Amino acid sequence: MTTNVTPGADGAPPKRRRRRRRARSTAATTTISDGIPRAVADQLSSGVPVELPHEVLTYARSRVGWRAGCEVTVLRDGGEVYPAMLEAMAAAKRSIVLEVYILASDRTGDRFKEVLVERARAGVAVRVLYDAVGSLTSISGAFVEELRAAGVEVASFNPIRQWRRRFRLSHRDHRKILVVDDEIAFTGGLNIANDYAATADGGHGWHDMHCRVRGKIVIDLARMFRRTWMRSGGKPYPSLPRHLEIAPVGTSFVRLLDNTRRRARATVRRAYVHVIRAAQRSVMIQNAYFLPDRGVRRAMAAAVKRGVEVCVIVPGNSDVKFVEWASLYIMRRLARVGVKMMRWSGPMLHAKTATIDETWSTIGSYNFDAQSRFNNLEVTIEILDTATSATLARNFSIDLANCEPFDEQAWLRLSWWRKGLAWLGYRLRRFL
Repeated sequence: MTTNVTPGADGAPPKRRRRRRRARSTAATTTISDGIPRAVADQLSSGVPVELPHEVLTYARSRVGWRAGCEVTVLRDGGEVYPAMLEAMAAAKRSIVLEVYILASDRTGDRFKEVLVERARAGVAVRVLYDAVGSLTSISGAFVEELRAAGVEVASFNPIRQWRRRFRLSHRDHRKILVVDDEIAFTGGLNIANDYAATADGGHGWHDMHCRVRGKIVIDLARMFRRTWMRSGGKPYPSLPRHLEIAPVGTSFVRLLDNTRRRARATVRRAYVHVIRAAQRSVMIQNAYFLPDRGVRRAMAAAVKRGVEVCVIVPGNSDVKFVEWASLYIMRRLARVGVKMMRWSGPMLHAKTATIDETWSTIGSYNFDAQSRFNNLEVTIEILDTATSATLARNFSIDLANCEPFDEQAWLRLSWWRKGLAWLGYRLRRFL
């Protein structure tokens, strides 16, 4: 049996005409807080390029997704990061969302638990998402139950259930996100565990970098959390309105790099390759697990040939030895073409930052290894702002004073068995 649909004057069925009228009505609504017509805001959120200053255009691989008027504060190590996060959480009035790869029920975890519990009992909506494998040996059942008893909603990402369809053990949530009241957010490389806490606070003093952000980028981070929360079985909650009235709070252009979709897994890698190719003066990279693929290495070598100073700081004593050995093999190759390879001499270096020409910079959770490139959910923000880049460059210079260079002579001084392990690790880099 068929149903006849009478088309209108434009040849479209009635339902399609009604959808068009609703779309025109929505687009005609007035303005948002920064004076941008709502119709223009609709276009920006649906993929129309954003106007960037001419002097930074060359560093932006895409003009889509950038948020203007943001504020970025660089935070160094647990001694700066944790107090800032705890202070923001303690002041929460409406909501707290925390997403982390490792959540430990240790002294540091207890500091966070106390604030989360207190805020939940005060009526704040608190949601915590941790990775099931990353936190497998660090979090206790009693810790989770105490959170839930106080009203905190807790979910784990991709728990080990081999009988589930499409279960993949290597697919992990490596992100670190804290969003408070949808107004202030934190992201970077620090998990919630004693390893990252300052030695003065009883921690192990791992070196890492994080940042606090304000402005429209906070909404992007909040939406990213919600998507992962929902797919992890978390209790549904209302999504943020598509357009929120957020006034500019700073001068930074910030863009969230989201690799959730499988076809977007190489998003961060492509951004790195683009800016290294665009570099004119300097490339400064810190990375905890440094196993860049051939394309990234070629971009670095080409930058050196153009006269760009390329310098990379990696851990001198990694918590994952096989990655450290494999990295030595790659570092030797890069040193041969003029890349300055430096090994950090202090406690574990866990940072994932970069700054190019003191104009473009990034802070996030992305490592130059196969897990970040192919398997993990990562969060990284691109920043176009000379002040933020200058801050990262100063931190980089401070760290250089605590590094030892790795070049051909350093390679030759290695024992034969270390060279053998480096060669083997390099051959197995796809699995590291």
